[in-house]
Amino acid sequence: MPDIAPPSPAVLDPALCYRALLTRDARFDGRFFTAVRTTGIYCRPVCPAQTPKPENCTFYPSAAAAEVAGYRSCLRCRPERAPSAAPAHRLVARAMALIAAGARPDGLPARLGIGERQLRRLFAAHLGASPAQVAQTRRNLLARQLVEETDLPLTEVALASGFESLRRFNHVFLTLYGRPPSAMRRVGSRRTGGEEGGELTLSLPFRPPYDWEGVLRLLAAHAIPGVETVAEGRYHRLIRVGAHHGRITLAAGGADHLRAQITFPALRALPEIVARLRGLLDLGADPGPIAAVLACDPRLAPAIARRPGLRLPGAWDAFETAVRVILAQQVSLTAARGLAGRLAALYGQPVESGIAGLTALFPEPARLVAARETLSRDLNMPRARAAAIVGLAEALLAAPDLLDRGQGLEAAVARLTAIPGIGPWTAQCIALMALGEPDAFPPQDVGLQRAAGLDGRALAAAAEAWRPWRAYAAIHLWLHAIATQGENPHALVA
Repeated sequence: MPDIAPPSPAVLDPALCYRALLTRDARFDGRFFTAVRTTGIYCRPVCPAQTPKPENCTFYPSAAAAEVAGYRSCLRCRPERAPSAAPAHRLVARAMALIAAGARPDGLPARLGIGERQLRRLFAAHLGASPAQVAQTRRNLLARQLVEETDLPLTEVALASGFESLRRFNHVFLTLYGRPPSAMRRVGSRRTGGEEGGELTLSLPFRPPYDWEGVLRLLAAHAIPGVETVAEGRYHRLIRVGAHHGRITLAAGGADHLRAQITFPALRALPEIVARLRGLLDLGADPGPIAAVLACDPRLAPAIARRPGLRLPGAWDAFETAVRVILAQQVSLTAARGLAGRLAALYGQPVESGIAGLTALFPEPARLVAARETLSRDLNMPRARAAAIVGLAEALLAAPDLLDRGQGLEAAVARLTAIPGIGPWTAQCIALMALGEPDAFPPQDVGLQRAAGLDGRALAAAAEAWRPWRAYAAIHLWLHAIATQGENPHALVA
């Protein structure tokens, strides 16, 4: 295999891309798409079809850019299964996360604090398409996945993927794939979902390798009793989106995907559910560059070798995870999980889930604000810690973007530490676990210090060499501590 490095999403070198295409280099999957002028089709670089001549190829940084240029997606390599490649530009990455969660493209400039023309220029430079075109392509690819992987009626597929009408849904399929959705379903031999009761199963692609066992151990170590549980190699949890609630089950899939079983009554919430699951599982990460940086440190090299592809398990709900971190101040993980479970039982919404161990939805911010007078007593914890939870809830109600992903580590920590009762350790842990910030790192953590064999000052200095992936270093160290000490040490000292 040629010794070539993945290109920047913003600049594609045709010669480099063609070399990757010739070797079907999986490192490039999702980083660019090959459009073939003679067929009018665009493919992933790992497509098994015969390699086209270089003069017939045009390379695009995103599926949206290829579709804007008039190309149809390949029916063999299925571009909707390509692992995602996060844009290098922070604002573009944040905008992409908002689009994935269901935000309207015309509302992005206000949420990001920039002008519409500036946002369009950034999208054109990094993705080759406008925000609206990117959103449309995401909708189209989700629709295709639902057609091929589930037995949902086509009217429900159109609704779940965001189409306003069945006519528009059919027209898009005819335009993009050259056939109606019903014809694609007849040849879709990989369908696995669409069961009764609002339940369906979808694949969640990732860039291999993916250490599902390690991620599952971390999820189990932090699971809030009554809200989430791990059993027999599967992760189960209750979920809420808007006024509706349901449950999800995550399990290993194939070499390049996990499986998500989703039970939810409102199909229109499906794009947001999928986006939030991808954030929870850190499916957008590229393990290659992360391992290359961390393995240079002899303290981390053995852990990287043991667990290639370990991800940064995030949050289904950032507020829930942030509260769990605050509860962990000055107590053990076992005690913190017990407090979180009691909080859910006392103030959450009881649910009949049909799965052992899932009994309640985690309380929403307004519910905890209303409980300010009783929270400390009911949970038998210091008043300052209860006040910090209430303060976080009030801050989130006042600024709904407080716990948004993609705002940047420094900005997130500054906003969090402005809340009384949230110090640097708590803010860094929230940024790491709830916001998925890849460089978040709490050197004050006694458990990390023990795992690394360093004091706080020495650990902070050593961690400079791990930038911009310090959060992944912390995850490796914490997982090592769980395995050797039976306790996640991040909960020992704030």
